[in-house]
Amino acid sequence: MTRVATAWLVYRLTHSAILLGTISFAGQIPTFLLAPFAGVAVDRMDRRLVLIATQVASMLQSLLLAVLTLSHRITIHELLVLSAVQGVVNAFDMPGRQSFMVQMVERREDLSNAIAINSSMVNFARLLGPALAGIIIAATGEGWCFFMDGVSYIAVVASLMAMRVHPSHRKAAQERAREPMFRQLADGWNYVSSFVPIRTILLLFAIVSLMGWPFTVLMPIFAAQVLHGGAHTLGFLMGATGVGALISGISLVLRKSVRGLVRMIPLAAAIFGAGLVGFGLSHVLWLSMLLQLVVGFGMMQGLTCSNTIIQTIVPEDRRGRVMSYYTVAFVGMAPFGSLLAGTLAHAIGAQATVMVSGVACLLGAAWFWSRMPQLRQLLRPIYQQLGILPAAASLPDQEPAAG
Repeated sequence: MTRVATAWLVYRLTHSAILLGTISFAGQIPTFLLAPFAGVAVDRMDRRLVLIATQVASMLQSLLLAVLTLSHRITIHELLVLSAVQGVVNAFDMPGRQSFMVQMVERREDLSNAIAINSSMVNFARLLGPALAGIIIAATGEGWCFFMDGVSYIAVVASLMAMRVHPSHRKAAQERAREPMFRQLADGWNYVSSFVPIRTILLLFAIVSLMGWPFTVLMPIFAAQVLHGGAHTLGFLMGATGVGALISGISLVLRKSVRGLVRMIPLAAAIFGAGLVGFGLSHVLWLSMLLQLVVGFGMMQGLTCSNTIIQTIVPEDRRGRVMSYYTVAFVGMAPFGSLLAGTLAHAIGAQATVMVSGVACLLGAAWFWSRMPQLRQLLRPIYQQLGILPAAASLPDQEPAAG
């Protein structure tokens, strides 16, 4: 709801594609700059306490945004500052949240289903939130969306405070806290940059985040100018994206193992890219919504498959740092993409920009597919060690099993 309300508020105040990209840039660039340091902090601290702190900070930010908007005192400069503040919070929240999920799941073999269930919950919110935001914005304005967001954090903080973390996790964090921080920072970077499977997944993820994900920044332009609608049209489009993502999440919940997820990563990027190209060509609401289903499915399929594989193979003592680079690839590249999307949309139009983004995702998918044989070879012994693959899967006629 807040994401849709912020985009619509910026567009209502400025009618500028460049400022839509600029606000998104301001909200995401702190994550790019701070996430690696945040990942070290997450590995050295009680992750539950980190999340409580980030949720309280997010609640205060949303409530302040609500007060300024409801009192009609909000300006574009205040939106820039508050977006940047949320970006700082997200730099710690995302690696903390992703790392903490593993502590909530007792058996590693349940991890892929847990991540898929989490994605399904997120995408149910992605489905409901934008549609509800469109109705609320049309009826009362953006401020009540921000207020509801702020109040919702109370339940999140209460849930986190009710949880009890196993003492072994706290002890391990205390032991890691004795090591020099910059040594841990260097160790995390060396691991991510030298371990080919994680490096390759994160590189494709970065390409998709840079070129593909910023299409959401331009959605108000599509709703208002291309499809000649209003806030409710924006809600329908974002809701359709959420439906596609929810379908993706449910399909992954039904999977029994991480086997086969590697090949889904380039397929998901290709589906995402093709959906964007089609969306850029559409001038009809029902067709645009159908294509957003495809976009949402490909987007979430790639996100969840990448997350699951990384969480499965990464060692626990490096989890926070690795997930911080996952955050950089996921959120950190998006500000540059948002700025690029806003600039391109100003120069060549929103539709052409989205089509260029889709082609870039298709090229990224082709590159990843060319690396598949090497990735299968490197992942197979890890999967065998974890019990995901039996030893017989190393035979040549069963070579694709690791993918």
